[in-house]
Amino acid sequence: MTGELEGGDKWRWIYRTGLHGQCPRCGEGKMFRRWLKVSDQCEACGLDYDFAAPDDGPAFFSLCFVAFPLLFLVVWFEVALNPAWWVHLLTSVPLMIIPCLLVLQPIKGWLVASQYVNKAQEAGTGALWAGLNAREKHARAKGELVSESDA
Repeated sequence: MTGELEGGDKWRWIYRTGLHGQCPRCGEGKMFRRWLKVSDQCEACGLDYDFAAPDDGPAFFSLCFVAFPLLFLVVWFEVALNPAWWVHLLTSVPLMIIPCLLVLQPIKGWLVASQYVNKAQEAGTGALWAGLNAREKHARAKGELVSESDA
């Protein structure tokens, strides 16, 4: 499906599949097995998610586009009303934390879909990542490796 996409269609596909947590190849399967854990592969088309490496991107974008603007609201609240510290604890803290957490999965999905559709990887690291992923899968199959997602 993604092979024939270009221009605006490509970006609409990335947003639709990424923000909804769907497979970026077929648009059918689920991208996540848990809240922020990317599946090993798509249950519909078998896409292997070894390429997915959004790293700290979701947290960065959440802070930049959600927390930073909300910070102005919290500062205004402090300056305009000068509430007690416990009022901030009941209002400002949830106002900062909850929206940041809610957008993490859609942002991570968008980043993974972008990586797949744009065939993104660091220059010259394709063979290195393939070797590392193959070694990890082999060790996991033999029961020698327990990753944080298995624990």
